[in-house]
Amino acid sequence: MKSLKRGKNILVNVENITPFGIWIFVKDNEYFLSHRDYPYFKDQTLKSIQNVELVHDHHLYWPDLDIDLEIDNFENPEKYPLKTKVFKSSRSNNQVERVMNAR
Repeated sequence: MKSLKRGKNILVNVENITPFGIWIFVKDNEYFLSHRDYPYFKDQTLKSIQNVELVHDHHLYWPDLDIDLEIDNFENPEKYPLKTKVFKSSRSNNQVERVMNAR
């Protein structure tokens, strides 16, 4: 999590992590990222989810998870019809991510 300087407003903060998703506060707005829509957060550690950075004033980056999301994804989800789903591979315990069309 990053802030401007001591005593300034926090730019991004993970407010709450629930069994259903995470609540994130970004530049005076709060968003809910459900595990259904953002499954890559579901089985991660608290530390890795809370380590989020605001980049270029409109882009969120989780360096521990190598996840990049535009804030516009939360505000206008209809503009982004592709969804990521996480599948367990039947050959091993490794998770395989595939991008699928949500239509």
